[in-house]
Amino acid sequence: MNITRFQSWLKAPSHTLIMGILNVTPDSFSDGGKFADRKIARDHALQMIDEGADMIDIGGESSRPGAEPVSMDEELNRTIPVIEAIRQKSDCLISIDTYKPTVAKAALDAGADMVNDISGFTFDNGMAPLVAKRNVPVILMHIKGIPRDMQKDPHYDNLMREIRQFFKNQVASAKAKGVSDEMIILDPGIGFGKRLEDNFEIIRELRQICAMGYPVLLGPSRKSFIGTVLDLPVEERLEGTLASITAGIINGAKMVRVHDVKETRRAVTITEKIMGMI
Repeated sequence: MNITRFQSWLKAPSHTLIMGILNVTPDSFSDGGKFADRKIARDHALQMIDEGADMIDIGGESSRPGAEPVSMDEELNRTIPVIEAIRQKSDCLISIDTYKPTVAKAALDAGADMVNDISGFTFDNGMAPLVAKRNVPVILMHIKGIPRDMQKDPHYDNLMREIRQFFKNQVASAKAKGVSDEMIILDPGIGFGKRLEDNFEIIRELRQICAMGYPVLLGPSRKSFIGTVLDLPVEERLEGTLASITAGIINGAKMVRVHDVKETRRAVTITEKIMGMI
């Protein structure tokens, strides 16, 4: 899928897109350190594309609970060479997972196609103007707190109402700064400042967010809410991930962000067949 086709899909999303996760970090919760080498990272990205990923999401700063921020220079050093290496071999869609405008700009200049901002434009006021100027797709994610402290007793009086209000505020702010309405994707932020039951409620009530009129991305892959319920370590959470993704698609998700692309592609195909989408 090239960027022109993706932009057409954004206007009328009719099927589910798979975003493959590529963390070029030493400390991500699931695959930290595995893809720090540029060639290994590039080859893994190409493998995910071969397995059915529609796009690759590259992140150079871990956002796991308790993670400390890294310097802008370090994030640039981790991500830009990998983007350049992938772009030399493939025209696949590339997303840069960052909340720093300088990193996002460098990534777009290096060949990335879109921005995935875990803060939903709340960590840096410069991100929205950059996205507007470059007219690229952007994922606005809901987060409560920052990665370092987001899981320290998060609380909601009305979870879904508060997430919807967050999105209303951030979308309005983004549009006021020139971000195209047709370029916005929403991510409710599974595991980002959420209690155990909050994650399940988000998946169960996802249509409340889908009803806002934007494509919705769901990212439950290998996360702790699955491990807690099943009492399983991170490397054994595939089945829980696939169940969460299936439920999310049935409830309206149009994009899923995952580590295990091959298995997800199979699950998505069957889910869409059940739903009469293919």
